Amino acid sequence: MYPMYYWFDPTYILVIAGVIICLAASAKMRSTFNRYSRVRSHSGLTGREAAQEVLRRAGIYDVRVERVSGNLTDHYDPRTKVLRLSDATYNSTSLAAVGVAAHECGHAMQHAQGYAPLKIRGSLVPLANLGSTLAWPLILIGLVFTGRSSEMFLNLGILAFSLAVLFQLVTLPVEFNASRRAVRILGSSGIMYPDEIDGTKKVLGAAALTYVAGAASSILQLLRIILLTGNRRD
Repeated sequence: MYPMYYWFDPTYILVIAGVIICLAASAKMRSTFNRYSRVRSHSGLTGREAAQEVLRRAGIYDVRVERVSGNLTDHYDPRTKVLRLSDATYNSTSLAAVGVAAHECGHAMQHAQGYAPLKIRGSLVPLANLGSTLAWPLILIGLVFTGRSSEMFLNLGILAFSLAVLFQLVTLPVEFNASRRAVRILGSSGIMYPDEIDGTKKVLGAAALTYVAGAASSILQLLRIILLTGNRRD
């Protein structure tokens, strides 16, 4: 039986810090989205119509726009070339809805143009999922064993979790680039006026913060794992 130190130790502050960062970013995202979901775009386009128009202007005609249940569950699926907009976006004419729809179109543009970070992120998905699943079991086994077996499992656990962290980091440029593409085409096409673009930037900026927070939380968790396993080796 190992001492309670492994379960209740000072490194938990890193976990708590990560949770607080994620909660704060999520709250910021929701408050900003709610604020601009009450502001109607001058174009009167719904999220679905705006997405279709942005895709058309980008010369993309093989991507379907569909509705998906949930709130802020908007995403682009490169495997099926389907852009899915949530209930809060699909039929809404708000600045927030049009901005989010255009952001997802940004991912479709990345896919059509072979944007390298998007390809890298796609290739990392299975590795990141496997790493997230295996990391803690491997680490726990390493904490139970002793000698070389222990170190091997601990190192494998750290490597597995690092893959998940790497995925989070690669996601950042993908999301920021999609937002830049969205803002650029919304402005150049006249779908939004300049003052509306400012509101859209705030919505997309708040959304980007959630990805930054997720990456920061993962890094803090990885640091905790390294500290825990380092103490175990000592």
